[in-house]
Amino acid sequence: MIASLAQFSHGEIIALWSVLGTAVAGLLYAGFLMGQVLREDRGTDVMQKISGAIRTGANAYLYRQFRAIAFLILLLTAALYFTAGTQHIAVGRACAFLMGSIFSATVGFVGMNLAVRGNVRVAAAANRRSFSDALKIAYRTGTITGMLTDGLGLFGGTLIFMIYGEKAYEVLLGFGFGGTLLALFMRVGGGIYTKAADVGADLVGKIEKNIPEDDPRNAATIADNVGDNVGDCAGMAADIFESYEVTIVSAMILGWASFGHKGVIFPLLVRAIGVIASIIGTYAVRTKEAVRDAMKAINIGFILSAIISIVGFTLVGFFYFRFPDQPQLAAWISFGVPGLDMRPVWTTLIGILLAITINRLTEYFTDTRKPPVQSVAESCQTGHATTIITGFAVGLESTVWAIIVIAICILLSALIYTGTNPTFVAYGVSMCGIGMLTLTGNNISMDVFGPVADNANGIGEMAHLHKDARQILADLDAVGNTTKAITKGIAIASAVVAAISLFNAYITDISNLTQLTFAQVASSLSISDHNVFIGLLIGGAIPFLFSSLTIKAVGRAAFLIVKEVREQLKDKAVWEGTKLPDYARVVSICTTAAQKELIRPGLLAILAPLLVGFLLKKEALGGFLAGMILSGQLLAVFMANAGGAWDNAKKLIEDGLYGGKGSEAHKASVTGDTVGDPLKDTAGPALNPLIKVMNMVALLAIPLVVKYENSPKAFWIACVFGLFLFFFLVRNPKANQAKS
Repeated sequence: MIASLAQFSHGEIIALWSVLGTAVAGLLYAGFLMGQVLREDRGTDVMQKISGAIRTGANAYLYRQFRAIAFLILLLTAALYFTAGTQHIAVGRACAFLMGSIFSATVGFVGMNLAVRGNVRVAAAANRRSFSDALKIAYRTGTITGMLTDGLGLFGGTLIFMIYGEKAYEVLLGFGFGGTLLALFMRVGGGIYTKAADVGADLVGKIEKNIPEDDPRNAATIADNVGDNVGDCAGMAADIFESYEVTIVSAMILGWASFGHKGVIFPLLVRAIGVIASIIGTYAVRTKEAVRDAMKAINIGFILSAIISIVGFTLVGFFYFRFPDQPQLAAWISFGVPGLDMRPVWTTLIGILLAITINRLTEYFTDTRKPPVQSVAESCQTGHATTIITGFAVGLESTVWAIIVIAICILLSALIYTGTNPTFVAYGVSMCGIGMLTLTGNNISMDVFGPVADNANGIGEMAHLHKDARQILADLDAVGNTTKAITKGIAIASAVVAAISLFNAYITDISNLTQLTFAQVASSLSISDHNVFIGLLIGGAIPFLFSSLTIKAVGRAAFLIVKEVREQLKDKAVWEGTKLPDYARVVSICTTAAQKELIRPGLLAILAPLLVGFLLKKEALGGFLAGMILSGQLLAVFMANAGGAWDNAKKLIEDGLYGGKGSEAHKASVTGDTVGDPLKDTAGPALNPLIKVMNMVALLAIPLVVKYENSPKAFWIACVFGLFLFFFLVRNPKANQAKS
């Protein structure tokens, strides 16, 4: 390690150790909050029993998923070792991939375990009629996962850089890929599980039998609550963790190519400041009993963290980014100080502003107090069809504004580097991504808050708590729907910015491998080249195929759940409430179906970029990545926001609007929510890791693609694998096959 740090100044070495120490501080803060949460009251025996059933089901699912993908992780570790080049890099890349996988799994598993233990404590606080305590416990439960994401992501990236120095980017690719791949599987598997249970529970319970959402007679209710955790806690935590990793990877690759070691160390320092800001901002989230405004409290914490972050990295940039041997830059760049270059600071600031804007934009389209959700609720009065139509319109509109905001931020990041070479522009965009995910601790806290509040609400209903306690939990649950939608918006936007940064890193790698300039490689990626255009078309289609696979998977699994719940409700003792249904059987069906259904989307994500590269060459692979990034972003935002709007429209009506629960408007809103469930919690969120997995696969495979793109043998091998993938994907398994 000392040898790799010899090229840095004494101050930079201290800075790197400080970053590593900050990462550890983030992990210690997570441990501190864990102790706080676990010391809280767990409520009545009935509440504890319900929470225990949820925890058992969630752990069983994750154990089974980790066993299912363990062999693939080991296989890919070996593949990375044998394809990485020199032994020093090969060992590092393979170990980093394994570390990224383990860290991602740890974030998901530990975060989910705390969520399923925090839910009953939130319900107990509500049972004491304390809105402020319930909010604090739910949010701090989420913060544990957020700080694990922050701490482990920063620790891994910094440690690898300290060991490998200027060669770190080659190893960091493995680290990013490990987190990305595991996130994909956890997102897809968890999403299929949670929405199969949710759809099955809603269709039979609310529409057919007209019973409450979490009525204990509904055999799917425990599986539904389990699903919230494996999908939104474990899945989202792993998703944001890999975004956190990937943006560090891209910034370090491009930072070295533009500003040298200062370009690499600065993003690490920004992230360290973000950890400190998140610790302060998340701990400040609280409200008074007289106010009871959870969304306002959460937003104040986020803004506080943003202000601390901005002040922190601006000061660091002012004192660190100085190049005395370079010409004097414009006043807005240098403030008149010789050698000062504040451009990385400005692009990081743009990333922070992008995160805040995406937060507000997503909140506007999914909050119960805003016109879009209110318009969806209003349309429920005229039936199921108008509910679906209005929700679709809201989702379609939201994706336009989201892409415009992202485009403006990328344009501003590029304009800041006007007159420089493309590598500097690419670094500016990557620093925008660093800024956007600087407040990862806050973002994950907001996300996990959602399923914790949802589970607490379910526990409250199943345990028959007082109506005042139930109202507290219902209010927190509605806010949780909005915070989940907001973090999905952040995750999607971060996926696009990270993918663009990785796309530039892809061009840089081709430039290094072919000895062509960045501009020469970039100019070859023109749609006037038919191969590039074909790649663009295929890439644009992949997110639609991927979404189709995941939504069909939810449909098949939900089919089994509906049949099972109907069958159990035929038991007179279950219907009368004198006997509990077999919750474990529904959990088992969901688990088996989810594990079987995630194989096809996973293979598509890994093999599609490889096949395009070997069959149509590196230029087509560049077009493929561009098409996939654009259509993936548009589709993901549409599905996330449409689903969020339908869900909160249902919440509005359940609170008494337009006839309340049991009315025709309520039944229409349940239909909308059911349609939106696989969109917002399965297909939409899974597109985030899909975009980054394909970019990472392309980056890792490009040396082999360049080497063998003119090899007939490689071409025919790719053809065979292509045919295999085609027939495997078009196979349409029946729902009853998933039950075996």
